[in-house]
Amino acid sequence: MPTTAAPHFLTPEDLAEMFNVPKETVYQWRRKRTGPPGFRVGRHLRYDLTAVLAWVAKQTQREEG
Repeated sequence: MPTTAAPHFLTPEDLAEMFNVPKETVYQWRRKRTGPPGFRVGRHLRYDLTAVLAWVAKQTQREEG
């Protein structure tokens, strides 16, 4: 039976560390809807790593264009 990798979800702290920004910046991105898409699991905010990487690619394209 083939195994598939489980999706990886990031916390706001993980995202802040990934981009070397304060955690408050991650929350501002969410409030302003300018950052990667997040979702709630109960009261916990999570980010899908695949969606974060797609958001980064989109930002990179905007900078180059």
